[in-house]
This record gives sequence, C-alpha cells and structure tokens, in this order.
Amino acid sequence: MQVSLLYEGFTPSCYPSFLAFSSARQLASPFCDNLTRKAVKMSKLPKITNTYFMAIVATVGGMLFGFDISSMSAIVITDQYLTYFNNPSGITQGAIGSALAAGSVVGSLMAGPISDKFGRRDSIMFACLWWLAGTAVQVSTRGVGSLIAGRILNGVCVGITSSQVPVYLAEIAKRDSRGRIILIQQLAIEWGILIMYFIGYGCSKIEGTASFRTAWGTQFIPCVCLIIGLPFLPRSPRWLAKVGREKEAIQTLADIQAGGNKDDPLVIAEWEEIYTVLNAERETIQGWRKFFVKGMWKRTLAGMSVQAWQQMSGANVIVYYIGYVFLMADLQGDVNLISSGIQYALFIIFTTIMFFLIDRTGRRPLLVYGAIGMGVCHFVVGGLLGTYSVSVPEGVGGNHNVVIKVTGAPAHGVIAFSYLLIIVYALTLAPVAWIYAAEVWSLGTRATGMSLAAVANWLFNFALGLFTPPAFLNIKYKVFIIFGVLCVGAAIQAWLTYPETCGKTIEEIELLFAKGAPPAWKTKKGGSRLEAEIQAVLNRKEAGDDVHAVVHPELEKTASGPVTKETV
Repeated sequence: MQVSLLYEGFTPSCYPSFLAFSSARQLASPFCDNLTRKAVKMSKLPKITNTYFMAIVATVGGMLFGFDISSMSAIVITDQYLTYFNNPSGITQGAIGSALAAGSVVGSLMAGPISDKFGRRDSIMFACLWWLAGTAVQVSTRGVGSLIAGRILNGVCVGITSSQVPVYLAEIAKRDSRGRIILIQQLAIEWGILIMYFIGYGCSKIEGTASFRTAWGTQFIPCVCLIIGLPFLPRSPRWLAKVGREKEAIQTLADIQAGGNKDDPLVIAEWEEIYTVLNAERETIQGWRKFFVKGMWKRTLAGMSVQAWQQMSGANVIVYYIGYVFLMADLQGDVNLISSGIQYALFIIFTTIMFFLIDRTGRRPLLVYGAIGMGVCHFVVGGLLGTYSVSVPEGVGGNHNVVIKVTGAPAHGVIAFSYLLIIVYALTLAPVAWIYAAEVWSLGTRATGMSLAAVANWLFNFALGLFTPPAFLNIKYKVFIIFGVLCVGAAIQAWLTYPETCGKTIEEIELLFAKGAPPAWKTKKGGSRLEAEIQAVLNRKEAGDDVHAVVHPELEKTASGPVTKETV
C-alpha cells in the first residue's frame, strides 16, 4: 500500500501523468519529495467545512490571476519597463500581454482530466507548481523572450484555477447561496488586481530593473498562502460520489450542509438527488461525444459562449490597457497611474454590492442588460475619440502604442464612460459569466466542461490581448465601436439561449436543457423541487420509516478512479 500524500490519490507514482511537461516536472519534484516526507503529519490536519472559509481559501487561485493582470498594467507605462525592454509596441507588446492567456489555454485543457482523476482540490495544488516556476522566470527575466515564457507558465496555473475553482465552489455550495460563493472568485481576482496594481505603483519609484522585478516577485506571496490553506479544505462531495467514495461523500456533504448530521433531511434529499443523477449519467454515452448528444450541445454552447462573451465585451481590454486609454484622454505620469487605480477600486466596490444581490436578481437579467449597458459605454467612448481626437504620430507621452488623444470635455467623457463601463461590468458579466458557466454542466461533465468554457475564455483573451495594441495603432477609436457591436450580440444570445439557473440545485439545472424544456426567455428564478423532496423525507420519518443517506454499492463497483483510501 502506498503512503497517501497531503491529498489522497497524489502519490509518487502519479508524477509522470500529473506533471505534464518535463520542465515543470523538474521544478516540481523537490516540492513533491518534501510532501512525501511530511505526508503523515499533513494528512491528519483538520478539515474546515464552513463554505465561506472554503471559498476564501480556494479563490486565492483567482487572486493569482488578478496579480498577474495588474503586474503588467501598472508596469507597462513606466520608464524602467520601457527602457529595459526597448519600448515594446504593437505585436511585441501584444505578445507579452497575451502570453498569460496562451498559457491559460494549455492549463484549461489539462485541468478537466486532472480534476476528474485527482479531485478539484488537488488540481488547484498542482496549479501552484506552475505559478512558482513562472514567477521565478519573470523575476529573473533577461529580455522579452523570457518574460513571455514566464507569463506562459503563470498562465498554465491560471487556466487550471480559473476553470476548477468555480467547479469546486459550485459543488460545495448550497443552492440558495451558490451565486455568492462563486462570486467570491471574482472578488478575489479584483482584490488581486488592486493590491498588485498599487504594489506596482509603489515599485515604480524604485530605480532600474529592481522596479519591476520586485513587483513581480511579490506574486510568490499569494501562491504560498494558497499552498498553506489547501490542506484544510475537504474534497468536493460530488467528486467523491463520482469516483465511488460514497461514505466520504455523505459525511462531507453532512459536514458542509448540516454540521455533520448525516440524517438531516436536507442531506438525505440532496444525496438522493446526487445519486439519481449520477446513476443516470453512468448509462449515457462516454467520451467527447457526451458534450454534444441528447441536448448536451445546448449546455456546451451556453457554458462556452458565456465565457467567450465575457472577453468579447471588451471590459478586460480596458482592465489590461486602462493606462493606454487614459493616455488617449491626456492623463500622464502619476495622474494616469492613480486614475487607473481608481478603476480597480470601483471594480471591487460594485462587485461587493452584487455579492448581496446575486442570488436575488437571477442570472439572465444581469447577462442581458449588462451587455447592453456595456455596449452603450463602448459606443460613447468610441464616438468621443472618433469625433474629437487629434493624431499624435510620435506617441502620447512617448508611448508608441497610443497615437491619438483628446483634451477638455471629450477627455472627461472618455474617462467617465471608461469608469462606467467597469461599473456595469462589475455588476453583471464579470461575476455572472463565471457563475453561469459553472452551473450548466452535469456532474459527469462539469470538470471537463468548465475546462472547455475556460478554454473559450482564454482563447478570446489571448486573441484580444494580442489584437488590442496593434488595433490602437491602426484602427484607433474603431476598437470601441467593434466591442459595442459585440456587446449587442452577447445580449441577443443571452436572451434567446440562456435559461435562468438561479435558485435551483445544480442537478435540477439539467432539466432546463432537456428535450421539451421551456424556451430560455420563459424560465424564472427559484422553483426548486428540493423543498418538496426535503418535505417528503420529513413525511417518511413521521410515518416511522428508517430514513438515512444510503451508500449504493453499485456506484463503488462502477466508479472510475480510486474507491477507498487503501487503494489510492
């Protein structure tokens, strides 16, 4: 019998398949050897099952994404960066900015199979190894090539965490708070952006390359915090059920939902629903075809398209390149940096407001009207720049990526509607796209399905990150007109094809995409059948029936992956 490491199923024999790329394997082996030496002590660590604690720890993975975003946005307009990297512009700066997304595509593709085999929590730990390696390469960079390489490695981490953290949160959350729990992921991203942005701003006062090296070096801190916190999190009860570890699944579900009481009616009703859905899925088509047959194409379309629209809405371009947009409004130097930082503060404030409203408003209204509101902001910014801008061929403030500017009242309008765009985004597409994409999949397809959704997100993120700097040079204000049109397209598709998922269990959401389901625009939030199932359990108890959350041996026999602790 092999000795279990910090996470069950993560043993020395797993290294070759677990560490997919040889360079990462060399970097990760010392870390894994250290885990082996401390395995027994760490396996005895207590598990904390408060859902908000679990969400806060797990979403530090989102904070890594935020750190990496603003590690560039706060640095790219500084003299130290421009001097050392020879004032990169156009496609060169686009490659640097989009390298994270390129790595994230790879990470997203890896994430599903890893998560299904080793668990949601373990896949997040694996992602940390890539972050440590990528940050080390960035801090020691000697030129554009190594900077891009480091950001690609960091991107692999972000691809895994951005797809699997929402899966983990969706599977541990109660139906009436699932939106709030997953929204913590978006808040973590935004806090990472804000913290790292002002770290970068502070480091901009340091002379020479120590300026950006110090800023990038602070990215080690959240990763180490995540590594320390993960051992205290339980596994997803739905993943445990999926791999046949039913006793652990029931106990974990009881710990999360009812303080450890396995006979609580909520635990019994939810477990019976999980079992029923999982048993039905075992009889369906396996392999990649299961994402497209028997109506599954509707869920695949919904999950992937909502993530693609989040990028095509253009808000992340503003987040990445707000410094350039404000240069167009003739804000330079410290004024530009501080004005950009205000955007990130607004991001957090308005997403925090949605934390308290997200499970009351529903998903559809936010997706539809949020896209329309963002489109209006893009059209206004593009119209002001197109009407009032003057050409600056040498680059505004010497920055070769920005060749137009406006002054006076039009500049104030550009700044105001850029802020308004971020406010609308923070209230709508920013949090809801992650929530919706995590909700629409079945248990058997959720890990890989969310990976596909994340791939869509990161492919468009990569394309837009690469496209934007040259677009600012070549088509200038028309960039914003294009994003405005795309936002209108997002609103139309959301109205026609996204059913309302708010207030339903993730097992019930399957019915919304089944044959004979009502059109998306006729669905409403709430209406969960779980309350009736809980009442049925109570009625059976009152009738004298012996009602418990039952282990089903046939699941253990047919489950793929490890069955008991002794066999992993």
